[in-house]
Amino acid sequence: MITISDVKKIYQSKAGPISAVDGVNLSVKEGEIFGVIGYSGAGKSTLIRMLNGLEVPTEGTINVGGQAVSTIKGKKLREARQSIGMIFQHFNLLWSRTVIDNIQFPLEIAGVPKKERVNRANELLTLVGLEGRGDAYPAQLSGGQKQRVGIARALANNPRVLLCDEATSALDPQTTDSILDLLVDINKRLGLTIVLITHEMHVIKKICHRVAVMENGKVAELGDVLEVFRNPQQQVTKRFVKEVSQDQDSDEVIEQLIKEYPTGKVLKFTFVGDSTGQPLITSLIRKFDLEVNILQGQISQTQKGAYGTLFVHLDGEESQLKEALTFAESQLVKVEVMAG
Repeated sequence: MITISDVKKIYQSKAGPISAVDGVNLSVKEGEIFGVIGYSGAGKSTLIRMLNGLEVPTEGTINVGGQAVSTIKGKKLREARQSIGMIFQHFNLLWSRTVIDNIQFPLEIAGVPKKERVNRANELLTLVGLEGRGDAYPAQLSGGQKQRVGIARALANNPRVLLCDEATSALDPQTTDSILDLLVDINKRLGLTIVLITHEMHVIKKICHRVAVMENGKVAELGDVLEVFRNPQQQVTKRFVKEVSQDQDSDEVIEQLIKEYPTGKVLKFTFVGDSTGQPLITSLIRKFDLEVNILQGQISQTQKGAYGTLFVHLDGEESQLKEALTFAESQLVKVEVMAG
């Protein structure tokens, strides 16, 4: 569906050339929700803008749905963009037009007859959960409702690809989740390929199938979301994963747990997929002569299964502790010794 090959984007400045994207190679499958995450300046915004021709690569090629958007121009590029919808962080709505007129706008530009435009806009109002708000103006809507209008407008031309440029960054957490749920629903109903960029790992965790982690214009890490959570390789990825999987176990909390349990071992168990449903603690208690204390933990859901962390304290004979660790690892649980 989308192929990015050896893409570079270099901007010229008074201080010299600035490399925003540096040799990126990516592919996105049809019907996939693909996330690109990175901190400010990582190059993710430049990358997504090149997917619909708003920016042209300095080197390399970009193919979206069979169209070489990195090289085509004029009428061919405009036609290609009709199959690529885009939603933005700050909505980019026309404030002087009603909701239904905003949704119709791409169809108006494309020369679609008015009756057909109105019918399509009403269908989309229902799809995004805004029935009855067609005559409202953007200023009368909440942030989440504005973004729903932006999504409906992006879908007006029946695109094959939907690009999301920090689409939830201006929203509160509850509204963010409702918009993400809507994107998942659209992906499933329409088979739409979605590419989103974000600096929030919660967004990746909640809806993406695969993720590319960008740093300094390069792809630092790439893989299935569950695998990236289970075994992050790069330091930047570990920082992102920690934001959502270890929000309860900051360094201070871990240090306090270690102080409270000076003997035995403080362990961190990481569960992925089917392993989250295993009765590991019950098995440890039954199989080994150990004291087992659950300290804290949490389980999160991703599009490809559950991901969880659990901190426990085990105390007992050293031989029993070693056997218990070996047993835990045999249950496809990642084990980290935090102390002891």
